[in-house]
Amino acid sequence: MHNAYFQFAAPHNEPVYNYAPGSPERAALKKQLAAFKAAPADIPMYINGQEVRTGKTVDVRPPHEIKHKLGQFHQGEASHVQSAIDAALAARTQWADTPWEQRAAIFLRAAELIATKYRYHMNGATMLGQSKNAYQAEIDSACELIDFLRFNVHYLSEIYKQQPVSSAGVHNRTEYRPLEGFVLAVTPFNFTAIAGNLPSVAAMCGNVVVWKPADTQVFASSVFMQILIEAGLPAGVINLVYVDGPVLGEVCFNHRDFAGIHFTGSTGVFQQMWKTIGTNIHKYRAYPRIVGETGGKDFVLAHKSALVDVVVTALARGAFEYQGQKCSAASRAYLPSNISEEVQQKLAAMLSTMKMGTVEDFGNFINAVIDERSFDKIAAYIDNAKKDPKVKIIAGGNYSKAEGYFIEPTVIVTTDPKYRTMCEEIFGPVLTIYTYDADKFEETLTLVDTTSDYALTGSIIAQDRYAIDLATKKLVNSAGNFYINDKPTGAVVGQQPFGGARASGTNDKAGSMLNLYRWLSARTIKETMVPPVDYKYPFLQSDGAGS
Repeated sequence: MHNAYFQFAAPHNEPVYNYAPGSPERAALKKQLAAFKAAPADIPMYINGQEVRTGKTVDVRPPHEIKHKLGQFHQGEASHVQSAIDAALAARTQWADTPWEQRAAIFLRAAELIATKYRYHMNGATMLGQSKNAYQAEIDSACELIDFLRFNVHYLSEIYKQQPVSSAGVHNRTEYRPLEGFVLAVTPFNFTAIAGNLPSVAAMCGNVVVWKPADTQVFASSVFMQILIEAGLPAGVINLVYVDGPVLGEVCFNHRDFAGIHFTGSTGVFQQMWKTIGTNIHKYRAYPRIVGETGGKDFVLAHKSALVDVVVTALARGAFEYQGQKCSAASRAYLPSNISEEVQQKLAAMLSTMKMGTVEDFGNFINAVIDERSFDKIAAYIDNAKKDPKVKIIAGGNYSKAEGYFIEPTVIVTTDPKYRTMCEEIFGPVLTIYTYDADKFEETLTLVDTTSDYALTGSIIAQDRYAIDLATKKLVNSAGNFYINDKPTGAVVGQQPFGGARASGTNDKAGSMLNLYRWLSARTIKETMVPPVDYKYPFLQSDGAGS
């Protein structure tokens, strides 16, 4: 086991390209978008380093242009999952025994390939496949994914450096082994960076992985997999399969060598997985690691001292960037009575200036939601709000799926703090506002804390430092990522480690050292230099008095 400490250069956050008019990056990205649209992709699975095509294909279409076919991916079945597990386990010993600096070099090279040669491939695939505008794709599929790869190398290097104290005549050391078996990575549609990080961080720690991305994110995942292979990832270390969730679970969760799951997705799915793993616990070689992030009902709380324009901008960006499909998106807001009306008016005016349409038009701030199922769910919430006398819609409320899955940024105002859109995760461009008595801030803190089962992100906006301090303390369990005078989105690797508790997940903080510990199994080794040759300790010796 090669865990020797090897010093890598300190990581840095990847600079964000702005894609301003006339910039070379804007022209390059538009060229890549056109190339992807002109040549439909035939997307295979990758098992044991080989492209696998089944002939059972699923069309890939841009959510904002559903009549256009970007390509197709080849769907697998249970036998492919088993093949992926077999390939992973066959690769395990050699991969785990590969010197750490050699493993790390692969992922550092992948980061450089994304930063240079394949930046526009990653961003273009994310824009078209997941309907992200140029900026949202840039901070996700380029910058954040690059940051994950670089910073995880740094974090693992720091972990390996941590060694125990040795007393006189003894040498102690700790080996950080990969888990005994394979890791299953199940990744979401909304962030290409998450999809890339979940399998790669486990592999970086010496594990072998079976990776299943969301069907609506396959396009960008396949591009990342090709980059990993070009970077030198050995066959079988990460195996990319496209299968139905129940098929995946049936094979993986019944396998003796199932060692852990790295998951981002819905609470219901994660809880069912946990239940299945618990039921099957007697089947496994070791207790599996269960790491998951499962969404949120994220809040913005404004104090009576808050600056109106700060609140308005935090709500506009926090709720409606990427159509409210970030796990961290603001979806409930608590406004004090002294500024609520002004905030609502300015917010509605700001939203009216947001253009909505395809990602190829860089003037569009709003694009489409991910698929028809999501569209129908969000539309149902809006329709119910239109019929409910307890609420009113002050912005948006319209939607259409004639050309793509477009839903206007929608703001609901309610007098009931427990109205369903204040409590239930919608995962779309819908924000609900509740106005509270400006002199009842502390009572409102209790309301914020007790309204939702989730605890992912939240923010307090205030000028009053005592109010900020009080909110920070009272909402200590309400959000794993807490923001002061900012929107509750936009966590940066190495700066704001991300994850929440309660129904939002296991809070294992992607983008920090904490997450990597979950994919390691420590072995402590003690070597005694001059071993004893008699069992007797000094206290057993006679003192001359017979005892």
